[in-house]
Amino acid sequence: MGKKRVRHSAEFKAKVALEALKGLKTVNELAGQYQVHPTQISQWKRQVQGGARELFAGARGKGDQESEAVQAKLYEEVGRLKMELDWIKKTAGLG
Repeated sequence: MGKKRVRHSAEFKAKVALEALKGLKTVNELAGQYQVHPTQISQWKRQVQGGARELFAGARGKGDQESEAVQAKLYEEVGRLKMELDWIKKTAGLG
């Protein structure tokens, strides 16, 4: 019979991954200390590294998305107003 699969909390994963990033102990030492497979620690470490980039880029990226949404809304309104102006000119016999 095999071992039962253990689900680790996000706090535990973060703790182990941050210790791995510090580099004070090897991945194998951490695996022995926390009873986790070294490959799993390496995966958590990569996830933290990738997430850190998004965390610091998040504030800037969020503002970019908001400004793009505002810009798209304004372009839509400009297009609608231009169509109304063309229609008014056509019905008034100016165009």
